[in-house]
Amino acid sequence: MGKDVFCRIVSGEIPSYKLYEDEDFMSFLDVNPIRLGHTLLITKKHYKNIYEMPEDLYNRFFLKAKELSLFIQDVTMSDRVGLVVAGLDIDHVHIHLLPINEIGDLDFKNQHKEKPEYLAKIAKDIKIA
Repeated sequence: MGKDVFCRIVSGEIPSYKLYEDEDFMSFLDVNPIRLGHTLLITKKHYKNIYEMPEDLYNRFFLKAKELSLFIQDVTMSDRVGLVVAGLDIDHVHIHLLPINEIGDLDFKNQHKEKPEYLAKIAKDIKIA
């Protein structure tokens, strides 16, 4: 396993506002969200980018993103959830799941430090959903 921040979250070395976990994937809230509810879905095994992933894992990864998006959309009451696979900020496969109402809601310039109490509340609401 690598030593990037996501590998350290998977290993439990860094705490997170975890929303989902199975043997292959983990999702948690971004602590520097663009919008409240901004979620990251990662592979537990370290892959540098999506093109290194085995095809079956790749397919299940995007199906899991779709499933999680429905809960995020419901809890945040957003029009939809945008998916962003940029892969430039951290060298570990991840998808940004962003509750959006308009195209400007996808602007990474809007990232900010979120209050822990807001993150804890939205994490609880999404897990309940």
